[in-house]
Amino acid sequence: MNRPFAGAVTASIALAGAAGAAALAAPASAAPAARGHGEADFTGIVALSNCSGSLVRGPRSRDSDAALVLTNGHCLEGGMPEPGQVIVDRPSARTFTLLDRTGRSSLGTLQATRVEYSTMTDTDVTVYRLDESYGTIRKRYGVPALRLSTAPPHDGTEIRVVSGYWQTSYACKTDATVYRLREAGWTWKDSIRYTPQCRTVHGTSGSPVIDANTHHVVAINNTGNDDGERCTLNNPCEVDRKGNVTVRQGTHYAQQTYPLARCLGEGNDVALGGSCALPRP
Repeated sequence: MNRPFAGAVTASIALAGAAGAAALAAPASAAPAARGHGEADFTGIVALSNCSGSLVRGPRSRDSDAALVLTNGHCLEGGMPEPGQVIVDRPSARTFTLLDRTGRSSLGTLQATRVEYSTMTDTDVTVYRLDESYGTIRKRYGVPALRLSTAPPHDGTEIRVVSGYWQTSYACKTDATVYRLREAGWTWKDSIRYTPQCRTVHGTSGSPVIDANTHHVVAINNTGNDDGERCTLNNPCEVDRKGNVTVRQGTHYAQQTYPLARCLGEGNDVALGGSCALPRP
C-alpha cells in the first residue's frame, strides 16, 4: 500500500511546513519532487495526519447535507480494517486540513463526527461524515466538493492523482482494469492500474483519482508494488479470472469509487444492501 505515515504530521500543522515534517518521519527518498502545481487544481483536496483525501459528494447529495471526506480504508485512525471487516457509524473526532486551489496553503480545518463507512474488503475506502454541510463549507471557504462519478473510467482515461499530504499531483492515464488485486490478506475487485507516469509514493494513500476531462472522482489511490515481491504487504499482485498471478514491480493502483457513488442515498448516508454492491458488516 501507499501506506500512511503514522503520527508524522497533525492536520492542524500549517501546510507550509507539513511536507518537511513528513519527510523526517520517512525515508528521504519517499518525498516526491513537487510536480504539477501549475496545472493541478487542489480544490476540494484535504490532508490527513498520515494520508491524503478529498471532500466529495454523490449524485443525490444536497448542499444542506453533512459533507463527506473520502480516503482509504487503510488510513483509518486506530489501524487498518481486517480482511472481511466492515465498519459503519463509528464516532470520530478526526480533523482534516482543507487546501486552497494551489495546494500550498491551508484554508482551515474540517472536523469529522463519525466514520460513515470503512473497509479493506473488495475495495479500500473510508468515508467520514463532517459536522458542517457542503453549503456551509462553500460559504466559509469558497470550496465546492468534488463529484463522484457514477460510472467506471475507460482504459486510457487521462487522470490526475492529487495528494493533499505531499501537496503534489501526478498526471497519467488509466492503463487497465485488474480483475483482482491481492496484497497480504486483502483482495480488491476491479482495481485501476496506472500507466508508469503515476509513480505515487507512501503518503499519497487516499488521494482522489480525478478524470482530467470531467473533473469527477473515479477512484482512490491506494497501493503500488515496491520490491517485486508476490502478493505481500506493499507488493500487490494481479490475479486474472483463471487465477494466474502477475507481479509488476513499480506499478501503482487505485480503487474505483463508482460503487460508493451509487450507494449514497438520502441524507448522504451509505445505504447498504439492495442495489448497493459495497460489502456489508
